Amino acid sequence: MFKFAQLTALALTAVFAVAVKSQTSPSCTRNYSVRLGDYCDLISAQQNVSTYQLATVNAGIINADCSNLFLREVLCLGLEGQDCDQVSVVQEGDSCWAIATAASITVDTLLDNNPNVATDCSNIYPGEVLCVAPASTSN
Repeated sequence: MFKFAQLTALALTAVFAVAVKSQTSPSCTRNYSVRLGDYCDLISAQQNVSTYQLATVNAGIINADCSNLFLREVLCLGLEGQDCDQVSVVQEGDSCWAIATAASITVDTLLDNNPNVATDCSNIYPGEVLCVAPASTSN
């Protein structure tokens, strides 16, 4: 009887934890199934999601260098209320100013949208996908 009560308490605790998590965590609004030959920047460019957002919403799934994707793995592309789908793929020679100007946003907005980018823009690279949404629609 004691084991049954322990198992019941454990099950109720697990159900409560899942219910609380689902109420406090935003849900995924877009998904993508990994295909042969995919890598993070390619997925980001093809699916209109910034490289940063793809990595952030899949933290714990995708490793830092994106070398652990597997065929048919389902990735989240954006979270409810936090999904930037207006993007720009960095080209050789691009600067933050050029990217922001082409998107009709300020450099400050570009940096706010992409917290992984250094303020001097020294760490962007060709193929990286950046969020270029206007300030009012980028979360």
